[in-house]
Amino acid sequence: MTTMAERTQTTSGARAEGTKTLTLGKAVNEGLRAAMRRDDKVLLMGEDIGPLGGVFRVTDGLQAEFGEERVVDTPLAESGIVGTAIGLAMRGYRPVCEIQFDGFVFPAFNQITTQLAKIHNRTRGAIDMPVVIRIPYGGGIGAVEHHSESPEALFAHTAGLRVVSPSSPQDAYTMIQEAIASPDPVVFFEPKGRYWAKGEVDLDVPVGSATLNAAQVVRTGTDVTLVAYGPSVETALKTAAALAEEGRSAEVVDLRAISPLDTGAVVASVRKTGRCVVIHEAPVFFGAGAEIAARVTEECFYALESPVLRVGGFHTPYPVAKHEHEYLPSVDRVLDAVDRAFAH
Repeated sequence: MTTMAERTQTTSGARAEGTKTLTLGKAVNEGLRAAMRRDDKVLLMGEDIGPLGGVFRVTDGLQAEFGEERVVDTPLAESGIVGTAIGLAMRGYRPVCEIQFDGFVFPAFNQITTQLAKIHNRTRGAIDMPVVIRIPYGGGIGAVEHHSESPEALFAHTAGLRVVSPSSPQDAYTMIQEAIASPDPVVFFEPKGRYWAKGEVDLDVPVGSATLNAAQVVRTGTDVTLVAYGPSVETALKTAAALAEEGRSAEVVDLRAISPLDTGAVVASVRKTGRCVVIHEAPVFFGAGAEIAARVTEECFYALESPVLRVGGFHTPYPVAKHEHEYLPSVDRVLDAVDRAFAH
């Protein structure tokens, strides 16, 4: 039986992989694999992530390659998973915790917000906390209660945490590696409704290409800015396509990071277009869109042709599966907001 060090030695080092067509879920898997090959201090923890490969099979094959010491099937105890990860980080490891579903993160909320987020500050920078919390989030899969939450604003409100969400397979592959390499704790929200979306992924992109906290213009336009992240980026792009058929030009900005917020890219776009609509699946009330709207209003007041509008979930618990299409932001709802923006 090979030791962990021997396994790491045989799987470490750079490998030319080229470009492949991958689903977003598989892109996360490949990103985890690349990070684990690169650094033997990277280990995965979570419920059913070993032989099963996780509920969404995102960790499929990783335990077989790296062994049970680095891909650890944990008990059903989220607070224990994150608490253990904090201790491991103090000992020099880079743990990646999987929270099976978004609604299951709350038993670990105390560890994440009162311990993980604050240790670096409490120790005046002496102790880094390179812990990644992977959370499949959002709706669109017809799940039962507690399986379709969007709690990103709760973590973005907490100083000391990076909060990010990829929208494409390429960003999923790159950003998970950058999250693992970060000295800061990162809450990594994976849009579960997009796990099966396919895209071209350059597997040779070097880590450190700054996708972790840099917004990206994914479609250029001149008449209105649509700001989104994670699962809502696809909705924004579909809306932009529909607007183009009406003769309106929409620019789509993918935030990537919810905290820290790359306001520069958003402000530059809104100063050009004069209108802004923010889209996210989480409830609009006290959501991430409120912070974006406030900052855009402060920075772009004299450039705005209309108020910043928001489209998102309602201030209710997430509905049962057969009604989630009425709750989630749709192309029609975003088009309605754009119409209101042009009516002012």
